[in-house]
Amino acid sequence: MTPEQFKAAILEGIPSSVPPKKEYDPNINHAPKRKDILTQEEKKLALQNALRYFPTEHHAELAIEFLYELNTFGRIYMYRYRPDYELKARHIDEFPHKSKQAAAIMLMIQNNLDYAVAQHPHELITYGGNGAVFQNWAQYRLTMKYLAEMTDEQTLTMYSGHPMGLYPSHKDAPRVVVTNGMMIPNYSKPDDWERFNALGVTQYGQMTAGSYMYIGPQGIVHGTTITIMNAGRKISNGKADLAGKLFVSAGLGGMSGAQPKAGNIAGCISVIAEVNGKAIHTRYTQGWVDEVIEDLDELCERVMIAKVNHEVISIAYHGNIVDVWEKFARENIHVDLGSDQTSLHNPWAGGYYPVGLSFDEANDMMATQPELFKEKVRESLCRHVAAINKLTAQGMYFFDYGNAFLLESSRAGADILKENGDFKYPSYVQDIMGPMCFDYGFGPFRWVCSSNDPNDLAETDRIATEVLEELRQESPVEIQQQMADNIHWIKEAGRNKLVVGSQARILYADAEGRIRIAEAFNKAIANGTLSAPVILGRDHHDVSGTDSPYRETSNIYDGSRYTADMAIQNVIGDSFRGATWVSIHNGGGVGWGEVINGGFGMLLDGTEEANKRLQNMLFWDVNNGITRRSWARNEGAVFAIKRAMKANPNLKVTIPNMTNTDMIDKLFR
Repeated sequence: MTPEQFKAAILEGIPSSVPPKKEYDPNINHAPKRKDILTQEEKKLALQNALRYFPTEHHAELAIEFLYELNTFGRIYMYRYRPDYELKARHIDEFPHKSKQAAAIMLMIQNNLDYAVAQHPHELITYGGNGAVFQNWAQYRLTMKYLAEMTDEQTLTMYSGHPMGLYPSHKDAPRVVVTNGMMIPNYSKPDDWERFNALGVTQYGQMTAGSYMYIGPQGIVHGTTITIMNAGRKISNGKADLAGKLFVSAGLGGMSGAQPKAGNIAGCISVIAEVNGKAIHTRYTQGWVDEVIEDLDELCERVMIAKVNHEVISIAYHGNIVDVWEKFARENIHVDLGSDQTSLHNPWAGGYYPVGLSFDEANDMMATQPELFKEKVRESLCRHVAAINKLTAQGMYFFDYGNAFLLESSRAGADILKENGDFKYPSYVQDIMGPMCFDYGFGPFRWVCSSNDPNDLAETDRIATEVLEELRQESPVEIQQQMADNIHWIKEAGRNKLVVGSQARILYADAEGRIRIAEAFNKAIANGTLSAPVILGRDHHDVSGTDSPYRETSNIYDGSRYTADMAIQNVIGDSFRGATWVSIHNGGGVGWGEVINGGFGMLLDGTEEANKRLQNMLFWDVNNGITRRSWARNEGAVFAIKRAMKANPNLKVTIPNMTNTDMIDKLFR
């Protein structure tokens, strides 16, 4: 397809005539069949909802096909309308546009749906089993057309994948405002998602899938690397030396696929179990995992050799993680660090595969015998936890990776709770990332080179390294470790071949670091050192964007961790301080109804206006969260917000007065 044909295809939007039918491709990693949850009357409504995208004269033909999709897959994806061109990040100027900001969003949308990036690309799912960019291909086509036609005086509103339309606004407003899954609170149970998603009226945007800011597994590689390194420090008296130490976890799909690469960068032996052979093949061919083993005895032998030789190696075990845990417990193989990254926020629809069933058997059972499948999952989780408990009794440090493992295990009746009702094991945010990073304002700062040129990415790496090294010279001792870890990361980033999809990078930085790096990028764009604009963003999994009581805000102890004011304030504040687009989602990471999370994207184009926007918005985006954490009496956050107030006299926040807890305890004796 020529560049002109590509632009014409986007501008066409939904074709006026029905395109040829596309055959279902079994070689693509497809989403599992969803639960058949709709009544007959609701299925009629789902068809009406789907057909409203198309002229009436096409309804009779399409209704038959859409009903088949609904009955066969549990959703109406409109496979026929999947575009013929390749979906991928391209140079920003290759997209038809009237607004450069809109073109940047188009680039990011296509990157989220790139076959090398997306978990289930034909179902428009980027990661996590259900993290969708759109519900169907008509929504994709219509959205891309709107973005191609948009000016800098308009804003596109997105309702859970559906583009409501372009509205008059102004050049300083966000170009796109995204909401995903924003349910009335009483309708946020897992089956509510199944029902309303099947009806075509809402979707699960995960965190960076439905907000167009996923950069492939690199983002989670960095977070997992930092987590493993800091977990290593917890078990090694502050030293990050993981030579010869064994890390065991599960999941090689979307986000979880980063674990073996992170283990290699952190310098340990990693064993990651995965039941989906296609997911293993993807990670192995990408070079993200070193070896693949299918036999448990062979796995044990290989691990012991690696331990003796202090190898840095990542091993994918093709099979169920429960079998690995139980085998290692029986064989007395010492595991130093343990976790889990199966998508337990989505336990009944492909997020977790129970032990004792093959991958295909499990997929069939979840669709045809959902109640039996739930029973199998619960039984598996009980065995899963029992084996982990044996290994922690032998000295393993286990942490929940924020995937709802602890929560769903407790609901399954596993031996996961202490006598006081708390979990036996900490969330990695509660024990590691919260007090060590988030409280100090350090979180996942991302950028994408809109030229799609590796040379531009290498230049941004150099610029970011230079900025961080300058900042480290003047940084207080409290954040020296974070600075050192991220300088090491960015220096090694190119060598570790982290790019999948867009030419993107991530590192952890505080507000000062993010602003200084962004300013340097904007200057480099203006003077031609960078050949095209840069798109800024972050994971929602950050200091400020997400209210999640079992993950991002799990180290909030004043009773407010179940509130979601911070995430809402974050997105509202970003929207009028200069973000190019903003998003707010129900669900993501730990499950539907368990979290509210927000994100943003920002285009740097080398102008003075962009410089003003980045300073204003990035300062707020971080310090909103530090303030909330400070008010919860988190000592690191109190330190960080006082430092921020000194840096900017216009910042004035309420500082908590600390209480003598002994005095209060005496009142209850």
